[in-house]
Amino acid sequence: MGSMTKAHLPKDFLWGFATASYQIEGAPHEDGRADSIWDTFCRIPGKIADGSSGDVACDSYHRYKEDIALLKSIGAKAYRFSISWSRVIPLGGRNDPVNKKGLQYYVDLVDELHANGIEPLITLFHWDLPQTLHDRYGGFLDQEEYVQDYVRFARVMFKAMGSKVKMWITYNEPWCSSILGYSIGQFAPGHTSDRKKSPIGDSSIEPWRVGHSILISHGAAVKVYREEFKSSDGGEIGITLNGDWVEPWDANDPKDVEACERKLEFSISWFADPIYKGEYPASMREQLGDRLPSFTEDERALVQGSNDFYGMNHYTADYIRHLESAPEPDNFNGNLETSKTNKEGHAIGPETQSPWLCPYAPGFRKLLKWISDRYDRPIMYVTENGTSLKGENDKTRDEILEDDFRVEYFRDYVNAMTEASTFDDVDVRGYMAWSLMDNFEWAEGYETRFGVTFVDYEGGQKRYPKKSARVIGEIFSSLCE
Repeated sequence: MGSMTKAHLPKDFLWGFATASYQIEGAPHEDGRADSIWDTFCRIPGKIADGSSGDVACDSYHRYKEDIALLKSIGAKAYRFSISWSRVIPLGGRNDPVNKKGLQYYVDLVDELHANGIEPLITLFHWDLPQTLHDRYGGFLDQEEYVQDYVRFARVMFKAMGSKVKMWITYNEPWCSSILGYSIGQFAPGHTSDRKKSPIGDSSIEPWRVGHSILISHGAAVKVYREEFKSSDGGEIGITLNGDWVEPWDANDPKDVEACERKLEFSISWFADPIYKGEYPASMREQLGDRLPSFTEDERALVQGSNDFYGMNHYTADYIRHLESAPEPDNFNGNLETSKTNKEGHAIGPETQSPWLCPYAPGFRKLLKWISDRYDRPIMYVTENGTSLKGENDKTRDEILEDDFRVEYFRDYVNAMTEASTFDDVDVRGYMAWSLMDNFEWAEGYETRFGVTFVDYEGGQKRYPKKSARVIGEIFSSLCE
């Protein structure tokens, strides 16, 4: 079949680039913005690799017009960005005042995108919870309070944007908020059972409560959009989930093969199964018991069917090895080991600056098909995909601009996605490369660069497009009919 039909994408395929508010905006206390949990987390010594923060980042709060001009110059059709909740509602809560200047920033950003022929994709929440909500009631840990506050925030944004925005994403990667924030303690707010890392947290219970709160609030926000805004504004709304592809550590061991499926369920289906099937995966219930919350009938009605599209973030793949021992109370992945090498010592892909990321493009096609098959062929948008380069930050600017490794990554991964669309009947309609520009890479600080644009942080924040910024448009031009 592959030899008879050329892999291709439709003419109206939506491609562009993605960023997140805390990673690029800076201006943490300008025009009324208050702290998020990431502002606070960055101030704790030892939490960020280079001791940095998003206080300045790419200064995009002041340079958004420059960034949109950059998008236009490299041919992007779309731009996915996120909202800083604490910029719009500094104290966060449903009875707290809206910050008009903060809200106006995003209205102006959307207007500027439209003026340049670029489609806005808005992510409401990309990890930066207002610190005040965390202080008041524990943020996600108090489901009743949190859901009401999140829904109010969502409604403020829906109303402000109206028909200007046709694509809404409720959450970016709730797995990261839940596991990295409340199990491992690597991300804000840093909760974990490991007392060497934090005096606060219970990794056996908190991540599952956090995930449940996020799902309920997602469903509640979608209900508001559909009932109050969709008919007049005509937009679509969904959630973005992250997931890595998996291969068995020992391909001849049925238990490793089985563990691969379990890993996908614990990372992806944890959130996708309730949305598409109305319940958590059986493998999770079996391991976690009543530590995994149960849905009330009202909650199930809110969550099930709450995606107009499936947002997919994907970067890498792992080998999976089952464990014979019983799972520890803080185990979050389905009682298995992940590795970048298999039983024969074969690496799944080349090293990058990020220890968790080794490119394996065939895994992208396989994962697209796995998701499509499990959830009855949903409309899909790839909302993040990209790579860091080993040692990129240590190179000269001229060397950084020749990012051939990233070029090949995009070429291989976009081709894999195109094959999934053409040959595997996957309904994928858009692709956002991560990231438009180098930025604050969370716990890795500024030591790791993911951008298709070099940002000279020391040299007045000047932007220099890398080779990948130019080539990605060429890749899509050749693939779109």
